[in-house]
Amino acid sequence: MTGKNIVKDNLTKVIVITTILVIALGGTIRIYDAGESCPDWPLCFGTFGFDISEEEQEKWWEENPDEIDSRGSGHRYTTFEIFTEWIHRFLAGMVLGPLVILNWYILRDDARYGKEMAIATKLSVILILWQGAVGMLTVKMDNEHWSVILHLGSALAFMMSLIWTWAIISRRKETDWISFDPEISAKWKNTLLIMSSFTLFTLFSGTLVSTSPGANYGCGINGFYDSWPLCQGELLSKIAINEIVAKSQMIHRWVVGLVGILFICVFLNMWYFFSKQNKGDILLIKWIFAATFSYIVNILLGGLYVLSWSVDGYLEILSLIHLLLASTSFVLLATVCIGILIVLKDDNKGPTILED
Repeated sequence: MTGKNIVKDNLTKVIVITTILVIALGGTIRIYDAGESCPDWPLCFGTFGFDISEEEQEKWWEENPDEIDSRGSGHRYTTFEIFTEWIHRFLAGMVLGPLVILNWYILRDDARYGKEMAIATKLSVILILWQGAVGMLTVKMDNEHWSVILHLGSALAFMMSLIWTWAIISRRKETDWISFDPEISAKWKNTLLIMSSFTLFTLFSGTLVSTSPGANYGCGINGFYDSWPLCQGELLSKIAINEIVAKSQMIHRWVVGLVGILFICVFLNMWYFFSKQNKGDILLIKWIFAATFSYIVNILLGGLYVLSWSVDGYLEILSLIHLLLASTSFVLLATVCIGILIVLKDDNKGPTILED
């Protein structure tokens, strides 16, 4: 393989790693409640920097009364809080965006990968531009919960377009991580697609809890077992339409619990199938085990977060890890689904000649 091709095939990996960092920074912004620390877009308090003093913030609020923070014009942000939002925007707009465009430019006509690569890389460009627009909307809407959910969903869609690109490269190079058995892939395809959709829904319901004022306290702060695993001492209570946001934590728990049961059932069913059929290729079940394990651990982590309450509030670092682990479970499942679809498509085509 030439040095040029090495760069081509590894740039996508660099972009995936950068995207993970940007998503993690987005979660950090949320746990520090710094989503409005740069109230304008694309500037930050009318500047390109992040070291904005309280006096400078006050002056900017006076000059822009229509942009007043949702917590009032008297609220002030620390330099660190502003920096988290600033570096998040910088990495997304000044680093990630150009890299995605470069990746599309050098891979779109690569004869080794065909038209599928052109579609995947073009989609990633469209999604990074869309993500920038949604980021602007999130700022303008003062981090309304629906805008944050849309922002996270767009970020995950963008991540999956990158993994699709990576999967195409890996499949053509016969890399083991995506070499699923076509027969097994066809059998489990629909089940895993449904599971990944449910997992994404649990992720969105959790985002609703974390971005809705007071929703974190919806199940109380009375510790084990009154606040977790129970909710205000109840396993389930009636929910009126106008109480959906207020009781979003209980709804989230029930959704997560039911999907967790689905995870375990599917994994055990797959394990039984592999044992009964005496299949030698267990790559697929390894992926599902990883997704199931991360999902179950994350349920326990969510409980630990609720139980971490003290007079100083919750231990918010647990909330960040909870978000990242939930995203990991979805990405693992969605990656499997992308790999399965590529394997089945290539299997229908028949054998292909791989060129370096």
